[in-house]
Amino acid sequence: PSVGMGSSIHSMIAEAPMNHGGSSYSTEGYAGDDLRSYENQETGRDQFDTIDTNPVKQVKEDPVSTFSIDVDTASYAFVRRQINYGVLPQENAVRIEEMINYFDYDYVVPEDRARPFQPTVAVFPTPWNPDSKLLHIGIKGYDIVPEEKPGSNLVFLIDVSGSMDDQDKLPLLRNSFRLLVNSLDEEDTVAIVVYAGAAGTVLEPTSVRDKGKILAAIDQMQAGGSTAGGEGIQKAYDLAEANFKKDGVNRIILATDGDFNVGIYDDEELKSYIDRKRKSGIFLSVLGFGQGNYNDALMQKLAQNGNGNASYIDNLNEARKVLVEEASSTLFTIARDVKLQIEFNPKLIAEYRLIGYESRMLKREDFNNDKVDAGDIGSGHTVTAIYEIIPVGSKGRLVDDLRYDSKEKEEVGSELSDSEYAFLKIRYKLPDTENSELITTPVNKENEYAQLDQVPTDVRFAASVAAFGQVLRGGTYTDQFTYDDIIKLAESTVGNDKFGYRHEFLGLVRLAKAIE
Repeated sequence: PSVGMGSSIHSMIAEAPMNHGGSSYSTEGYAGDDLRSYENQETGRDQFDTIDTNPVKQVKEDPVSTFSIDVDTASYAFVRRQINYGVLPQENAVRIEEMINYFDYDYVVPEDRARPFQPTVAVFPTPWNPDSKLLHIGIKGYDIVPEEKPGSNLVFLIDVSGSMDDQDKLPLLRNSFRLLVNSLDEEDTVAIVVYAGAAGTVLEPTSVRDKGKILAAIDQMQAGGSTAGGEGIQKAYDLAEANFKKDGVNRIILATDGDFNVGIYDDEELKSYIDRKRKSGIFLSVLGFGQGNYNDALMQKLAQNGNGNASYIDNLNEARKVLVEEASSTLFTIARDVKLQIEFNPKLIAEYRLIGYESRMLKREDFNNDKVDAGDIGSGHTVTAIYEIIPVGSKGRLVDDLRYDSKEKEEVGSELSDSEYAFLKIRYKLPDTENSELITTPVNKENEYAQLDQVPTDVRFAASVAAFGQVLRGGTYTDQFTYDDIIKLAESTVGNDKFGYRHEFLGLVRLAKAIE
């Protein structure tokens, strides 16, 4: 897919806003209507880390796959924005796991907070490859009931530098934080630090009982100056520490386009600082705004080091989703350092590849090492991982056997070898502990569906999103699977689409087809 395109598509979309699932998504009021911002987006000055797609691996040589979970959703929202502007996103902006995890899935909800996950697994035919199967792994975090929610000590760290002076940045940011404040409990506290050239505290920790004072401080923020991001972070942590809630949520919410250029401007120094502060119990989440100089690469690193989420806010509806509808997931951590490890049975599976999670891969030995950091899961969060697997004997194998392989073939000495595709392990820490717990789940033939139309709706929808992400990234493994094929697969999986997100996804696929 290409990044650039002619102006005709952009004009067509601007004149005909899309409507999916009862929600209107148009370019009206976006910075894209301003020629300067549109040109910034066209020149590709937004910064993303390079993604090297996960390779195909042979089970007999490398049977174990280990990775950290990821509940971020920034990639999907950014991809949506680009497509709604009439351009396909650059490939490195497409993180497939974040696109899949943008959506909620009806997995089993655990009843015990001490055991916060109950995996859902399924094996079924791959929609884009008749010679392989997909292994779908889904988990949903324990959902905290309102009476169990701890008090929150929040510090809003807000970028008011000159680069934020666009309609889709500071004005949208102000409205987004108003939504969050209106959803908080009276016992919660909010402080606000702004940075632009120099950092300053515009609101000391204030109870939400005095909501008017908090909202007034938000409304008064104006853009101007350079960006002292590092200095702002230091002030924000100072305020969070001064108002620390021992048994509550202590979190900094950084809102920016990622343009740090004054203060702690060295990325590694900044990451190390946030990592040290995380160990004191203060976490950092990141909200990204705007485009043209959007530094996704830095914001991803900050969120990962701060035990927080990274989200991208492209419109007020997305702000409502992240900060109101999913507030519990965003604020209340129910498990830390969550790692998944799966061992494939060489008697049944010849090859596999993990779709997405390229920046979250871990070494095999990292799984049992509690000193190795991994992703966190909030209340009610869903996490999905999909492997494409090639059965033994399939003509779809991509890797030849070694001609001079002198290693003796090892048979799986267990009666399970004929019925068990793989063995899944999940390791996690409860929020107030440093020692991890383990959950294990076998993936058996009884988890397999012979026909695609027999597969649960949620599982098929996740496969359609995975296919879309792969096609946007160049379609290395999706062969001739087209946008029309994705639409056909997704159309039958919309289900109970309360907020219209799945209908909107269908609209994006149709737009991408028109753009290409």
